[in-house]
Amino acid sequence: MSTSSEYRFSFGPWNIHEGADPFGPPVRPTVEFQRKLEVYKQLGFDAVQLHDDDAVADLENKSWNDAQQEAKALRSTLDSAGLVAEFVAPRLWESDLGVDGGYTANDPQCRAWAIERSKKAIDIAHLMGTDLIVLWLAREGTYIRESKNAAQAYDYIIEAINEMLEYNPAIRIAIEPKPNEPMDQAYVPTIGHALAIAERTSAPHRVGGLIETAHAQLAGLDPSDEMAFALGAGKLWSVHLNDQNGLKYDQDKSFGSVDLRGAFNQVRALEAARYSESGCYIGLDVKAMRTERGPMSTKHLANSKATFEMLVDKARSFPEEKARELIEAREYESLDHLVISHLLGQTVSTKQTSHDNATQVA
Repeated sequence: MSTSSEYRFSFGPWNIHEGADPFGPPVRPTVEFQRKLEVYKQLGFDAVQLHDDDAVADLENKSWNDAQQEAKALRSTLDSAGLVAEFVAPRLWESDLGVDGGYTANDPQCRAWAIERSKKAIDIAHLMGTDLIVLWLAREGTYIRESKNAAQAYDYIIEAINEMLEYNPAIRIAIEPKPNEPMDQAYVPTIGHALAIAERTSAPHRVGGLIETAHAQLAGLDPSDEMAFALGAGKLWSVHLNDQNGLKYDQDKSFGSVDLRGAFNQVRALEAARYSESGCYIGLDVKAMRTERGPMSTKHLANSKATFEMLVDKARSFPEEKARELIEAREYESLDHLVISHLLGQTVSTKQTSHDNATQVA
């Protein structure tokens, strides 16, 4: 069955990239932003994830009048292409002013800069027609814990969020947690931390979360559990699906390419919460392998979307009644086999899964 009409998909222009990683330089030529936009609809995507300086290049060095004109021009381009902006995120981690963090920097001038830059991002989001601001707290952490007071740092983050909420009463803020990289240790490393922060803000109902698969895995957590936690609170406002091969650097592998069962459980959590009816997007944050040739490498995006849709079908066809019987009988070995068999496209008979199975040894 097709799921394209039920789920809406997004990705960021950084997901079509030159192939650089932490251990090697670019291996493909740069693709112009406009050219990237042209392939969104071709690939079946509906929305564009944006940093503030994706919408307005060289934002720091432009007058606000010029920035507005550039944002309006991009909005017109997206409208013409049948696309929308899913969110705008202030990019605080690439400036010299954000080297020690933005909101949590020890230097008050750097903290003030981070808040002002975030307000510009809010204004750009308004011009782009989206109310969602994503905060990836990239350098809000430490290389050594003694360099900052953690309790004070969390207060700084809450103060910054409150200023943003007050600046524009129409926006929502989604915190995207990550436990490490680029900082050695990050503040707000999990969705639990993010939602606890939300409750301490001046408008908790306007602060939620965005969960990335790999970020949860890098914290040693199960992404499907993290999603379920946020969904239960009504605060999962986007997801970034990808995959990760162990506790390494953030790999952004194609969704389901390493842990297919984990990917299935993420989809199952979204399906159980009827996420497709929420109006929120399925975001993909995946990168092509360095071995891919040609500047316009998009197989990783197409493959990730196709895997998601196949897993939706798997989630909807999962033999729930049979699973409930096994759960009630506490036959978890049989339940485990039922899941594996389903993912492999095999039908398991009642006899095979029965706790009275003759293979059991008294």
